[in-house]
Amino acid sequence: MDLKLLKKQEHKRRVKFGYMWALFCAVLWGLWYIPGTVVWVLNPFDEMYAEIATGSGDGMALIIVAVLITAFNALTVMLALMVWNGALGKFGEMKRTLKEFHPCSKWFFLASIFGGPMAILGSFIAMGFVGGAFAAVAALMYPVVGSILASKWYGEKISKRAFLGIGFIILGGITIFGGGVLSELGSGNVAWIGYLGGLMAAAGWGIEGAIAGKGLDIAEPDVGLTLRFVGENIIWWVIIVPVLAIVGFPMYKFALLAFEPMTLLVLIFAGITFGFCYVTWYKSFPLIGVGRGQGIGNLYGLFAVIFIFLFFGDVPGWTILLGGALCLGGSSIMFSEDTGEMESLRGD
Repeated sequence: MDLKLLKKQEHKRRVKFGYMWALFCAVLWGLWYIPGTVVWVLNPFDEMYAEIATGSGDGMALIIVAVLITAFNALTVMLALMVWNGALGKFGEMKRTLKEFHPCSKWFFLASIFGGPMAILGSFIAMGFVGGAFAAVAALMYPVVGSILASKWYGEKISKRAFLGIGFIILGGITIFGGGVLSELGSGNVAWIGYLGGLMAAAGWGIEGAIAGKGLDIAEPDVGLTLRFVGENIIWWVIIVPVLAIVGFPMYKFALLAFEPMTLLVLIFAGITFGFCYVTWYKSFPLIGVGRGQGIGNLYGLFAVIFIFLFFGDVPGWTILLGGALCLGGSSIMFSEDTGEMESLRGD
């Protein structure tokens, strides 16, 4: 067997595993919206909302509660990833990666800023203000941001077919947001903040993916991802939560009350599904590129809507369904791309 044939077989295997990881990401990501929706009605988060709303209004209450939920989500994800890396025996590699701050680990700490306080918080805000189905579908635009940034920043190649898929995703995003935002703004309803949360999620995850792709040129995906969530926990528990407590919000009071069995079970479920969704997401980037990994991971919107309907019976509005279909169509176009075009993920 000649070297050229071996190289071709290795390339096909790499692409196959890249798409497989991205598809696993989509399923796990879709599952995450179940605990992400349920947690809002559990103690102490429902009590926290009622107490803050009395003095600061419904809108502020939902945002502050979303902050605490996102902080707990980051904590449970980090714990799940620590167990994962311990089982794989990668703590030594994690220590080495952390020490190499300038060439490597700085990218994951930067990714934590856009992935946590921007994307994940935005998604929880969208869940709280508008609903889980909308939050899942609204962020489907994130591959547009990620693909463009990866192309402009470090020359990741985007084919004509991939550009066509991105175009469908853009149309889907316009459809999702158009009617909903106009009706909310016209009625003066505070739910428009939920639409802003959806935009935060789309932009944040797109930017995070591009940044993580840069860090994964050097780091191992499981290790880099864990450092990314270590960074996010520092942002929440060392900076944001203490600042909000100083301002006067009862952050620690309700954080200590969150250790009820049912609440812990839901938070652990969220941590496991979201943690391993991120594992598979990061593993797909070095194999098929940020744009394609995000495009296939975009199928999470389909799984999320299906899971939310099966568990809660929620049927999304027609603009969400149509926009989601366009986004998923764009992802399918990217998925059907000829593997020969991925022989090299970067430009010369």
